[in-house]
Amino acid sequence: MNYPVLAEQVLSVVQGNWWSRRRRRDDLPPLPPGAVYVFRVGGNYRQFPEGMVFDASHADVVDASSVSLVDVRARMVEVERTVPSVSEADNFTIRASFACQVTDPTVIARQGIVDVTVPLRAYLAGDTELPRVSAGHRVEEVNAVRREVTHRMTAYSAIVAPRVAGMSVEFLSAEVHASDDLRNWEQKLRDERRSRELLRGQRDFETQETHRVAELLSHGSDYADAFGITRNRIDVAEAAARIHRITEEEAVRRHQTSQEDREHARMRETADAQTRRDMVLTLLRQMADGNTYVDYHQVLEQLLADTGGQLGAGGSGPVESTGERKRLEAPRQPGSHPHDGFVKDEDDLVD
Repeated sequence: MNYPVLAEQVLSVVQGNWWSRRRRRDDLPPLPPGAVYVFRVGGNYRQFPEGMVFDASHADVVDASSVSLVDVRARMVEVERTVPSVSEADNFTIRASFACQVTDPTVIARQGIVDVTVPLRAYLAGDTELPRVSAGHRVEEVNAVRREVTHRMTAYSAIVAPRVAGMSVEFLSAEVHASDDLRNWEQKLRDERRSRELLRGQRDFETQETHRVAELLSHGSDYADAFGITRNRIDVAEAAARIHRITEEEAVRRHQTSQEDREHARMRETADAQTRRDMVLTLLRQMADGNTYVDYHQVLEQLLADTGGQLGAGGSGPVESTGERKRLEAPRQPGSHPHDGFVKDEDDLVD
């Protein structure tokens, strides 16, 4: 760092010309903005007078053996110092900032301060308490170290002010940074965390959009068509034609479904009636083939009561009980019933 002395140059002896006794120097380096010339004349350092137009034939300029370009503007200078942590593998880096400005260019040129960070780094290294402040912390606790280092540097600079001859130096602030490995690791974690947050945000947006679309569709196709028309995504005539076609298809579908339901109900009633008829006939045959006396009138009345009179096939109407009863009251052959040999009337006793 070339500050505050920007450049130094040895000058040659200026010889006079035979046609002119006035000497001029023409080998001076160009003067940048914010800098001044400091000439070494004999054993002294002299600044070219401020406020004067530069004169190459000035006595100090012509007789100088060297020249220094000194920057007199205020600058902020940063210096670093490494301090340990709990782990021997990791360190903290303290970066202290100082406000510097040249107050006496001749003193600066005499001392030849080309890099002001050298005395400032020595000043920062003079504080023996800084390593103790950081040594009790892990490298991940950089925020706590930063706070304690700031307090320590503020107190240290107030008691032992930084001094550089020919300059005013003031301590501004102190920053603490972790090692490059830890910084790279934290940056990687940060980037990964941001990527996951971005992906989670995208998925949340997709989920919300899906719920919104599902809610729109839950209101029916008419609502969805109306929404598309407002967004100029669907033509009105096209939407009307589609709605009409869907309505007709729905009506046809309902009619077919109704017919199928009626046919199914009719077939089920026919099957139920046939089942009941077969059951009654089977029961009657079993009774007729048995040797036990059966009151067929009572059985028929009970069956009609249980079936509601629906014994006919196809459920066309109640079965005529008289026909069933006539068929059940057919004449019995003698000896077919256990009661055939009994006396049925008192007159038979007389005979």
